[in-house]
Amino acid sequence: MPRYFIEVCYKGTKYAGFQVQQNANSIQAEIEQALGIFFRTPFVLTGSSRTDAGVHALSNYFHFDSDLIPTNAAVVDRSVYNLNAILPPDIVIKRIFPVDSDAHCRFDARSREYRYYIYSAKNPFLADKAFYYPYPLDLEVLNQAATVLLSYSDFTSFSKRNTQVKSFICKMTESKWVMEETQLVFIVKSNRFLRGMVKGLVGTMLRVGSGKVSLAAFEKVIEAKDCSFVDFSVPAHGLFLVNVDYGVATQ
Repeated sequence: MPRYFIEVCYKGTKYAGFQVQQNANSIQAEIEQALGIFFRTPFVLTGSSRTDAGVHALSNYFHFDSDLIPTNAAVVDRSVYNLNAILPPDIVIKRIFPVDSDAHCRFDARSREYRYYIYSAKNPFLADKAFYYPYPLDLEVLNQAATVLLSYSDFTSFSKRNTQVKSFICKMTESKWVMEETQLVFIVKSNRFLRGMVKGLVGTMLRVGSGKVSLAAFEKVIEAKDCSFVDFSVPAHGLFLVNVDYGVATQ
């Protein structure tokens, strides 16, 4: 049976996360429902990269197997249009496209890139898409902390408890803070991320950038492999999954 990838974007404010959950609505549940309504048969999707409650995505993927998808590109585009008409306005299917029968949207991903947005001057248009943090921060020190992360691979400290992963090893390839117009942005790229990891990284580095925690103490937090030393308190609405990289497979 042919296999397809679905590229989606969404505003995660109203959802309990990316993956289907009991007694809570999710991105996956909404898209499976829309596919079931349109094609009049149940769909079960496999997701590429889980996002937590309230987290947004500019690009994320599912895959599924079906012989109901038309082969004509124009008809596929029309199907995407109709599916988006069924979906709530905060979830969008960007495209549906065929892949090899053994392609896997989770295991074939080379890297994921997240961005966390912070603003310091009150702005009603950023309130649900960035973290309002009206306190002084040292960008140079923040970047020193971000660079320190690249020297490590075990991020046990930045994983919330009660996770089911077997390994806390992540191959981080990019970690930096930049100014984009009026917003301070943390950009991080890795082959995988742990539950709550980016929020923990951001919250703890903000303590470094504000002078509350030294760089040496920050390294000790990483090496402690204990999440009780990490600040996970930054809000989810500042966090975006911006890209899942498959190389040329999804171009």
